[in-house]
Amino acid sequence: MATGQKLMRAIRVFEFGEPEVLKLQSDVVVPVPQSHQVLIKVHACGVNPVETYIRSGAYSRKPALPYTPGSDVAGIIESVGDKVSAFKKGDRVFCYSTVSGGYAEFALAADDTIYPLPETLNFRQGAALGIPYFTACRALFHSARARAGESVLVHGASGGVGLATCQIARAHGLKVLGTAGSEEGKKLVLQNGAHEVFNHKEANYIDKIKMSVGDKDKGVDVIIEMLANENLSNDLKLLSHGGRVVVVGCRGPIEINPRDTMAKETSIIGVSLSSSTKEEFQQFAGLLQAGIEKGWVKPVIGSEYPLEKAAQAHEDIIHGSGKTGKMILLL
Repeated sequence: MATGQKLMRAIRVFEFGEPEVLKLQSDVVVPVPQSHQVLIKVHACGVNPVETYIRSGAYSRKPALPYTPGSDVAGIIESVGDKVSAFKKGDRVFCYSTVSGGYAEFALAADDTIYPLPETLNFRQGAALGIPYFTACRALFHSARARAGESVLVHGASGGVGLATCQIARAHGLKVLGTAGSEEGKKLVLQNGAHEVFNHKEANYIDKIKMSVGDKDKGVDVIIEMLANENLSNDLKLLSHGGRVVVVGCRGPIEINPRDTMAKETSIIGVSLSSSTKEEFQQFAGLLQAGIEKGWVKPVIGSEYPLEKAAQAHEDIIHGSGKTGKMILLL
């Protein structure tokens, strides 16, 4: 190794597999920003379910090994490439994508994937903005084309994406219904924009949702679905005429009856944040910036872990029940 290179602690993955393949190393070379890149001193990094799918090797896109996971970083710019003009050393920023991986003390990011982090939000909250809020924006406005006055059911509303969806939908004039798996989760969902909340662990909660939306022919206009492999069949029975289910999360197959889509001409739509164009990301960022200024974008932080507990975080985000808020690694 060349002398003079700065070293950092980072999580490295050398093979796909269970959470224990996340290895903490303390001799990883700190990357140097090129051209339109910035180097961020990471204060907090969000943990997202998709990172567990990638780590396991089950995701459609696999990174070259070895790699460092993590996209949602918040911190302070350490240095910038020679083509960067919008940011400088010392700026507080957050990003939704990294070049080198976010589970590390320093992370490279392209300058068009980072945004100023207002003083009104701390670094933990900054690390909860990127993927959860941008995914919520894409699901609601690009995929579902939700409009003020419509109803939206956030199926699994107490996690990072779910709470973001509730906040954004409420601020844009939708009637917001949410589900959670615990009393703590239900309370949190109500505090973050939902008009009504239901416990999805109760046997008859689907009937309660039907009663809430009125007569059986009315239904819910939009469902933002976090666990389609369990809920999609029920979702199709809950929709209004022309209703849309947007699949944000799914962990396996499910049997549905396509006939359930026919009478009401309903749609099942997948969402993939990585399919967004630069212009769409700019739109999402503008919406969030306005929400931060007005005070309705309020990231809720759940479990916090030190970097060396990344494997435990991956275990808990998939197998923990009644998740509340955004899971964060602190550096």
